[in-house]
Amino acid sequence: MAELHAPEGANKKKTVVGRGASSKGRACGRGHDGQNSRSGGGVRPGFEGGQMPLYRRVARRGFSNYPFKKEYEIVSLSSLNEAFEEDSIITNQVLRDTGLIKGTNSKAKILSDDSTPLRFTLEGIKVSASAAEKIKAAGGEIK
Repeated sequence: MAELHAPEGANKKKTVVGRGASSKGRACGRGHDGQNSRSGGGVRPGFEGGQMPLYRRVARRGFSNYPFKKEYEIVSLSSLNEAFEEDSIITNQVLRDTGLIKGTNSKAKILSDDSTPLRFTLEGIKVSASAAEKIKAAGGEIK
């Protein structure tokens, strides 16, 4: 038991402040005069010494659409060809179950690539114009 000890540098002595010349005496590490040297001194967050603070100078107007922004995960036609068979009905939930899109509320957008698609039925999924052309040419359907 006597051999147990904390590693080197784990325990440091607390700095004693304001107890004479041997410690951090006199101004106690706070500098000499001024607002920050006093007890309870300092200024609130955002205070700029009496200058009109930034949060009051900058106008807060208008409307932000950020909370209502819709983000789509991109899925290529070739990845649909690999994951599904001919005449499959594909929805966002089916894409989520197969792992092509992640997240509970995420939505997919199908983009075109070099591949020729199989015949699919897409329901409730955004499709680019070129991908829609290819899917319809292959006999697929977009609802």
